[in-house]
Amino acid sequence: MAVPSTSAWASTRLRRRPVPRQPALLGTLTLVAVLYSVGAVWAPAWFPIATAVLWLMLGGFFLRVVYLLAYFVVVGVAVVVGANLRHTGAPQPGVVLTLVVASVLVFAYARSRERVGIQGSQGASMLVDLRDRLLAHGRVPPLDPGWGVETELRAAYGDSFSGDFLVASRGHVGDPALRSLLELALVDVSGKGQAAGTRSLLLSGAFGGLLGAMPAAGFLPAANRYLLRQGWDEGFATAVHVAVDLRSGAYQVRTAGHPPAAHYHHGSGVWELLTDRGGPLLGVLDEPEFPHHTGHLQSGDALLLYTDGLVETGGRDIAFGIDRLVGAAERAAPHGFRGAAGRILEGARAGDGDDRALVVVWRA
Repeated sequence: MAVPSTSAWASTRLRRRPVPRQPALLGTLTLVAVLYSVGAVWAPAWFPIATAVLWLMLGGFFLRVVYLLAYFVVVGVAVVVGANLRHTGAPQPGVVLTLVVASVLVFAYARSRERVGIQGSQGASMLVDLRDRLLAHGRVPPLDPGWGVETELRAAYGDSFSGDFLVASRGHVGDPALRSLLELALVDVSGKGQAAGTRSLLLSGAFGGLLGAMPAAGFLPAANRYLLRQGWDEGFATAVHVAVDLRSGAYQVRTAGHPPAAHYHHGSGVWELLTDRGGPLLGVLDEPEFPHHTGHLQSGDALLLYTDGLVETGGRDIAFGIDRLVGAAERAAPHGFRGAAGRILEGARAGDGDDRALVVVWRA
């Protein structure tokens, strides 16, 4: 029987440890407030009234709303008692205003946290875990020698969550003959940044389960049906789906309201836009058709996938942004595609006002 590591054992113990009851926490924090009042009398230089903001923050971090309101009263009494015992009179108006504003902000934070049923650092840990899961869905599996994939995903304004995500799969469930099949789906959910992050997380899990579980031609229709079932007000998304046979280099590309993929031909040094008519947005029509483009990656060739955040600029046609992106790809190609995704993204000069994602698949 495998023996769990020390870190895994500790993590399990921490999860099982019961959260202290709210009355006990309120009692502990009340004691802290009392000690603060004593310190404010005997060592006012170390315990000025303004430090009461710290005690308010502690309450907001640990207490639920009902107990937090009681704690606000405790802190207020401690501030007034401490000021009177020091014979300094009532706190200055600026200090009172600071404490009131801090209380409002702490209360708003605690109320929003309680709406989702999380306490203290559990909320931050949950968000980190969700972000890591979203990134894990896009992790490209090991490839055959001579193949490579580079990805670059950046959220709007440097947020941790993005409306763009990638899911990847190697092989095909139930068909050993398709073990060499690599499938990638780059998806752009309506919205951007944190506003689209929750939908991205849900869709990445669902789309990741669909990818490789059915023939390549069935992925976008299945993704469309899943989106329609959600009934979201802003439930649409765009996507580009690529299936590459790593033995022969043959590929299929299907798009759903997404900017066209591009094929780099090493022999001529030219990027070709795959401009075949694409399908409609995901989550809009009941039975859409998603036409496909077929091609073949020779040695030195590459495929470029990207989201509209890289090519849409205010007041200019999307064709201008695509030309600029292809120009950046042309400058990167002579230096090889390993590590090229970041250089191409930067060369597109799209700014950080929208989510941006870029994927390069190449054959050495």
